[in-house]
Parts: sequence; structure tokens; C-alpha cells
Amino acid sequence: MKDLYKSPEQSRVMLSLLMLPSNANFSGKIHGGYILSLIDQIAFACASKHSGNYCVTASVDVVDFKAPIEVGEMVTLKASVNYVGKSSMVVGIRVDAENIQTGESKHCNSSFLTMVAKDKEGNTVAVPGLKISSETHVRRFARAIKRKQINKKSALEIAQANFSDASYKEELKNYNVQITL
Repeated sequence: MKDLYKSPEQSRVMLSLLMLPSNANFSGKIHGGYILSLIDQIAFACASKHSGNYCVTASVDVVDFKAPIEVGEMVTLKASVNYVGKSSMVVGIRVDAENIQTGESKHCNSSFLTMVAKDKEGNTVAVPGLKISSETHVRRFARAIKRKQINKKSALEIAQANFSDASYKEELKNYNVQITL
């Protein structure tokens, strides 16, 4: 590890692609799975650039599809490291699509992936810290901490819940489900 700290700008990655019919579903919209693949690729590139090592996806923490992407639009993905732990990094990705004929742009997706740096033997390795130099960086780092806390609390609550309890079966009656036990 050469640098003890790196700024988000040092590892920022941007990718622009024209959306082709081969990436569309039957309604002419770009497959969400294709966009997820691009998101994973750019998260890998960003995390690898920050850490100086090969990185793997540990989790996809948030994926919010906000607007459909049309065939013929120019899609731009922007990735930056928002948070670092010992060997992990949270990479934030923003996906925008632009109608190249009108110039109109729309925000289509926001995602956060946790990436882990690995050495050649597959062991986790330490990553540089994050050099924070703006209120935006502070906000992104703090939000990543909060998401991690919420996810940990939620996972614990689910693990401790007794879903065979009669109260859960009663609650399910309020949903679109038919219980035939």
C-alpha cells in the first residue's frame, strides 16, 4: 500500500456507453440486469484503483432504479469511494441517461456496493484511508456508516425473529397470500 490516504477524486471512474437494442427487453427498455453488470464492473474498477489491488464484490447494499433507460440513450456511470474500512470500501455509483438528440438527461439509478481488496493469494489486504476534503465527502462517508448500522441491526432482528410464531401467520392475512397449512 503506497498511499496512506487517497481522495475520492483519485479513484473516481466514469464510463459512458450508447445503449443498443441487444441490451433491451421486449418493451424497448434496457435490461436492469445489464445495468447491474455495468455497476459491478465500474465498482470493481473504482475500488481497485483506490486500493491498488484486485477487489471482489462483498455485497450490493442499495440498488434504486429511478427511471427506465431507452435504446439509443447515452448512459454515464460515475463511481467514487464513499467509505473505507480496513479492507473494504463502499463505492457509490450514479447512473444517468441522456437523450443524445435532445440533450435531456435523467437520473436513472443510484447504487452502493461494498468491495473488498484481495492479494494474489485471495487474502484480504488493507486499503488506504479516505482523504475527506469537502462537505459532500463527509456526508457520503457518514451515510455509509449509517447504512452499515441499519443493515446490521436489520439482519440481527431478522435472525432473532420467530417466524413460526402464530402472530406472523395472522399478520400474513393482511397480504396477498393464501395460507394452506
